[in-house]
Parts: sequence; C-alpha cells; structure tokens
Amino acid sequence: MRLSQFHLRTVKETPADAEIASHQLMLKAGMLRKLAAGLYTWSPLGLRVLRKVEAVVREEMDRSGAIELLMPTIQPQELWEETGRWEKFGGQLLKIRDRKEAGYCYGPTAEEVITDFARNELASYKQLPVNFYNIQTKFRDEIRPRFGVMRAREFLMKDAYSFHLDDDSLAAEYRNMYDAYGRIFTRLGLKFRAVFADTGAIGGSASHEFHVLADSGEDSIAWSDGSDYAANVELAEALAPGQRPAAAEAMRKVETPVQKTCEDVAALLGIPLARTVKSVALMGDEGTGFVLALVRGDHVVNEIKLAKLQGLAGYRLATEDEIRAHLGSEPGFLGPVAPKQAITVIADRSVAAMADFVVGANAPGFHLAGVNWGRDLPEPALVADIRNVVAGDPSPDGKGTLALARGIEVGHVFALGDRYSRAMGCTVLDAGGKATHPLMGCYGIGVSRIVAAAIEQNHDANGIVWPQAMAPWQVAVCVINPKGDAAVEEAADTLYRELGAAGIEAVLDDRGLRPGAMFADIELIGIPHRVVVSGRGLEAGTFEYRARSATESENLDRATLLARLTQ
Repeated sequence: MRLSQFHLRTVKETPADAEIASHQLMLKAGMLRKLAAGLYTWSPLGLRVLRKVEAVVREEMDRSGAIELLMPTIQPQELWEETGRWEKFGGQLLKIRDRKEAGYCYGPTAEEVITDFARNELASYKQLPVNFYNIQTKFRDEIRPRFGVMRAREFLMKDAYSFHLDDDSLAAEYRNMYDAYGRIFTRLGLKFRAVFADTGAIGGSASHEFHVLADSGEDSIAWSDGSDYAANVELAEALAPGQRPAAAEAMRKVETPVQKTCEDVAALLGIPLARTVKSVALMGDEGTGFVLALVRGDHVVNEIKLAKLQGLAGYRLATEDEIRAHLGSEPGFLGPVAPKQAITVIADRSVAAMADFVVGANAPGFHLAGVNWGRDLPEPALVADIRNVVAGDPSPDGKGTLALARGIEVGHVFALGDRYSRAMGCTVLDAGGKATHPLMGCYGIGVSRIVAAAIEQNHDANGIVWPQAMAPWQVAVCVINPKGDAAVEEAADTLYRELGAAGIEAVLDDRGLRPGAMFADIELIGIPHRVVVSGRGLEAGTFEYRARSATESENLDRATLLARLTQ
C-alpha cells in the first residue's frame, strides 16, 4: 500500500470530548469519526485494525470446531416475549416498529434468534454437540455512551452458542471456548486475565470474563498472589474473619453534630475506620419490607451480592420517608439499635465478627459507641458476604492473599443450561427417543472493544504502540527525497516490494512530507517498524531502522535489515 493512494488523515489536537487514551488516539490517528452519540464510522485505517482482530477471532473459532453463520441484526418482538426479556432487558433494548406496526428490536445479543434457529434445525441427539458463531453488529442503547468504541451504542461482536445433551458435554465445550479465548488474546499480544464473573442479564450457572489489564479499566478484578484464582470484584468472595472478641466497653451515646459519614465519625472519635459500621437502608421484595444492611466503615456494599439474597432480588434504596418511619431518624445517623419499627438486619460477615463498634444512634447528631451483638441489639437476622473484597483479603481458594487490578472486559463465556431452550420450546430426541431440552453455552467477544482495549494497554506520549498482530501494517518505508532523486525513489520502491515478497505487510510513505511530520504520523498510528530511505543512507549503503518501542535508530545494511524484519 502506498500512502499517497490511501486515505490517512491525522490531527494534532486532542478532541475535547475524548476522555480516555484510546478514544483520543483513535480520533487523532483518524481511525474513527463520530457520526452521533455512541455511533462511529471506521475509517480505512481503523477498519484494517478491526479486520486484523476479526481474522484472529475467526481463525481460532474455526480451529475450536465452531461453525460460522450470520444472523440478522433486527429481531422480532415475539421471540423476546417467549423468553420474557422484552420487558426485563431494560432501556438498552432499542425497540422499533415496521410499516405494519409489527414490533422488532435492534439485537443487543442473539440468544433468542439462535434458539429459534436451533429448534427448527436440530431434531436429534446425533446432531449434538454443535457450536454456531456469528460476527455481527450489535446495538445497546446506552444511557451515556462514552469512551469512544469502548462504550459505544453500536459495536461489532462475536457471539457463539453451543447446544448439548448433557452437563458433561456442556462443560467440555465451555472449557474448549475458555481455551480458545486464551489463544485469541495471546495471539493478539494482550496482557489479560480470565476471572470468575456474575452471569448478569444473560443468566446461567457459570461464567468467566476475560479482561485486558489497563489502569483505565471500568472493572475491578481481584486475583490471588498464591494461585491462579481471579474474579470480578462483583463476585469475589470475602471470607469470614476469625471469632468475635468479647465485649470490653459499655454502650454509650456520643455527640456527632455534623459527622454523617463513617470517615468523619472515626476522625472525631480518634478510632480506626474499621471500628465503625455503615448502615444502608433498603426496601426488599414484596413481603421482605425494610432492611438494614451493615458493612464495616472501610468496606463497600456489593450490590450484586445483595441482590442474590432471598427477598432482595428487586431491592431498592429506601426513601427518606421510609427511613424516618422505620428508624425515626434522617440519613447519616442510622443504626440497627432500637429501631422505631421492626426491621430486618443483614450483617456482613466482618460486621458479625465485630465487638465494641460504632453505629448511628437513630437520632440526628448522635452515634452509639461500644455496641455489641447479643447485649445491645439482637444477633442479625442474616449474616452473609455482602461487601467488595479489598487488597490483602485472604484468597477464597485458601491460597495467598488478594490483590486488585483494573480490567477492560473484552470476552465472556456462560454456561446457560436450558433457560432459553426450555422457554422457547426447543427440543431434540435423545437416544431413547424422548424429547429433551438441550443445554446451551454462550460465548461473546467484543471485537471492536478489543481495538480500544489494546490501545489503553499499549500507548505512549507519541501515540499508539500496536501489538504486532493488530498493527495496520508491520513496516513503514519512509522516503526522504527533497531533491526528487530517482535513485532514492527506486531504492524505496525496491525495498517495499522485497518486504511484500517476504510476506511482510509494508506501507510506503511516499506522500512527500517533511521528516518530522512523516515520523509523527507513523508513530501516532503505531506501525511497529520504521525504515527510512534517503540519499545519505544510499551513499553509505544503509537504511535507518527504528522499532516503534525503541528510543534510538540504527543504521543497517540491506541484508541485516531484511533479517531483522523477517524475524
């Protein structure tokens, strides 16, 4: 490819609405152009990178034994009503109507479509197991699309769905996909971790997320320094601490005139934050009523864990009126001691093991210190793990302690079971001739998101530093020829053709730019290797070579250069 015949338009200024490095650099490098909120046009340069990722994904899916098909982006309302997700999926589901007023949605995922395909195509256990995959555009109507393609409304996704007769077969394919994903992200040159995860809106019995590690990641993941355990913080278990110590203080009321947070109360009383207890007022499902969830002052309530407790699947925060009715106080001074009405108290494991702790007194301007279970208030109705883990917690597998890292989710595998096949009446005949609902697995990769995640992990002050497998070209041959010397042009063209013949993807920068502007573009778009052809170099019999990640250039003869690049 000759850059003089290619559309490449870079910009120097950092776009004002781009908040993270990948969004900034993709716009500056001309990979993306915004059409509307969360909608982007991929330029020829951006598309080259996107197709590189897509090719690796496709190769490894084919290698795994999955079979590619292509499903439509527009999906009928009736299918989603069969699974109950037409209403449950929420505002991200973009609903539309055709000229006949029939309801459709722009597919955010394809469980319904693939299950409909399967119930019409699969009839016998002899056709199982089978795994169909699809690389297709998806749409989710994000409330606040941001971060470029990292959280766009329209995105390119690889989704696969497998069908099985029994649990063992599903488990084997789950592991097959887990391994395939590991190969994909390794081939793409990414630093990643596979972590245990919550099944979320997709549902199912098992789930792993694949995260590209980056400081800008939206997800927090916990990993053990003594094993291969890793999990999303939403799921990572916080183990119960040791036995509760005996009470050593009398309960007393302390004045806290304006101190409403645990941090402020601890500072006023001169005690560690870990001796305070945070009270979160909730309204549970019908029949559950008012709930006070307690976590240590230095911990954070885990909403996912809370929602898994009986009676809290659809919980919400209590209103101020509901708080006053049950506790007789305004927020900021709440606690479980002597409520105004009967309430349900749920204590985190760490709180249940505390003695002589500090809680709100249910009176404006006051807290209670020296509070103890069984003496000053009844034992909690339920003790459960309802907090986020923190660095230094023991690993749930009993090996080592937990550390935290930030990650960008780029892949997810689920064991769905028969949730969708049963809801949609998808059956096959087993070996005994009996109709059975096949078990399903679901396996997704955010193809377009991988591009942004790779940049978040691989960039510097000058631009993108692509992993080799994702770069738009491997080598840039840059021509410096201010006098229009035919020998320089011929040498550059010859080298460019030699690289192509050796199977190396090269681009010839023959735009006639000054060296500074040319090199700035090549560094910005992240080409791994740069070779400069100039009159001075020809006189010396060398080419100026520089790797994108290097700080200095080298002068190499032709044989050494070709040997270096073909490695």
